[in-house]
Amino acid sequence: MKEKIEMIKKVAKQKIESITTLQELQELKVKYLGKKGELTSILKGLGGLSAEERPKIGSMVNQVRDELEKSIENAEKVMKSKALEQKLEKEKIDVTMPSKNIQLGSVHPITQVIEDVKEIFLGMGYSIADGPEIERTYYVFDQLNTPIDHPARDLQDTFYVTDDVILRTQTSSVQIRTMENQKPPIKIICPGAVYRSDTVDATHSPLFHQIEGLVVDKNITMTDLKGTLEMFVKNCLGPNTKIRFRPHHFPYTEPSAEADVSCFVCGGKGCRVCKNEGWIELLGCGMVHPKVLENCGIDPNVYSGFAFGFGVERIAMAKFGISDMRLLFENDVRFLKQF
Repeated sequence: MKEKIEMIKKVAKQKIESITTLQELQELKVKYLGKKGELTSILKGLGGLSAEERPKIGSMVNQVRDELEKSIENAEKVMKSKALEQKLEKEKIDVTMPSKNIQLGSVHPITQVIEDVKEIFLGMGYSIADGPEIERTYYVFDQLNTPIDHPARDLQDTFYVTDDVILRTQTSSVQIRTMENQKPPIKIICPGAVYRSDTVDATHSPLFHQIEGLVVDKNITMTDLKGTLEMFVKNCLGPNTKIRFRPHHFPYTEPSAEADVSCFVCGGKGCRVCKNEGWIELLGCGMVHPKVLENCGIDPNVYSGFAFGFGVERIAMAKFGISDMRLLFENDVRFLKQF
């Protein structure tokens, strides 16, 4: 029995020295030290030995087991260390090599304009208001004095989800929600995406962005509106920009106006961009209709207000000299990297 144990020890150590993988080492460990291993089998057979031989053989088996466990453990450490060295050698990084040329993106011109406009109006004491893009007709039309038979509610102009749920055509719905939930004084701008059933061309898109403004307080007049917009266009489009009002009609403001700005290219002298008129149409505005105030629970005999709204893309086109709105949505890097 002693000779058998010595032979197991000798053969096992030789194999440990020749093994090159952790998997082979694990298989050898199971073969000699596992529950059904060769040394374990000898221990299980001690019952058939004499009382005098049993402790000697048992002690010898345990000694060999301890030696093999240490040898296997040492071999495992060496293999793992070699594997780590090989991995580090394979994956090493030469920190002296020049780095790859990383191209950084830039802020999209539409986002630039929105952020610039926010800064201008925040500087004038306005707050930023937001609302859902999928909206009820109650907020987009009914509360804004736009009856059911108004052309803006036709299918060719508006994306309907159901009979009374649409993709908002304007951010005016945010003004209504604000007036219903906040008592005057109110001073907000409402930036966001809006949707209209327009054919895509150089100046139209079914998706575009709007920024609308609303002020409601006591003794608000048309002069407050004009002064606000003058300050805005000078800060946004340049200090020499002029603004003019033309009479217009909107169902939710009375009186209403279209606001033009002096051409940013020719300064009002007339050119191709302004079609030789010297002026570029920029936004719609007016005094909040008394009925709209009433609809929102605000007494028009005590309070008055003004509202305005403009397309962000139109501002971007004016500010950056872009002639085709489609360029803002095509994601052509050659175009966008200019900004």
